[in-house]
Amino acid sequence: MSTLPPPPSLVPRSGPTDLSRYEVPHPCPFVCDLVIDDGCAGRVIEHVPNVEYVRWLDRAAQLHAEALGYPHQRLIDDGVMWFVARHEIDYLAEVWPGDELVVATWIRDLRRVKSWREYVVARPRDDRVVCRAATLWVLVDLATRRPSRIPPEMARGFAGGSS
Repeated sequence: MSTLPPPPSLVPRSGPTDLSRYEVPHPCPFVCDLVIDDGCAGRVIEHVPNVEYVRWLDRAAQLHAEALGYPHQRLIDDGVMWFVARHEIDYLAEVWPGDELVVATWIRDLRRVKSWREYVVARPRDDRVVCRAATLWVLVDLATRRPSRIPPEMARGFAGGSS
C-alpha cells in the first residue's frame, strides 16, 4: 500500500475576486487560497519544487469540479474519471514555505471527450505570478479505460465556468 502525501491545503474563496493585476483572461475563475507549509520545501534546495505546483493544479481542478457538483465519488459512481493527458507549465518565480498564494482556474475549452483547463498561481505579497499552466483533461470510462463522451449536463456545468 503506497502512502500518498496529503492534498495541498487549498481553500476555495467565496464571492468575486479581483485578479485583474494577474492578467487572468476569464471573467469569473474558480479561486483558492493556499499557504505553503514547511513540508513543501525541497530536500536539496530550500524552495518549493515543481512537483508541488503540479499538486496545486490537480487539487484546484478537483475542488472546482466538486463545487460544480462533480466530486470524485460521483464520478466513480458514474463509472468515469478525469485523467490528465498533458500539462503545460510555465514556472515564473520561486515559492518558499510561508508564502501565501492565490490559485485561479477555469475551463478554456470543452470538447467531446476532453477539456483544457487553465491556471494562474500568484503571490499577492509582491503581485508576482509564480506559475501559468494549462492541463488537458480527458474523461475516461473506468471499465474500458477509453475516452468517454462528456455528458451534456456535465458539459453545461463545466462550460458555465465557476460555482
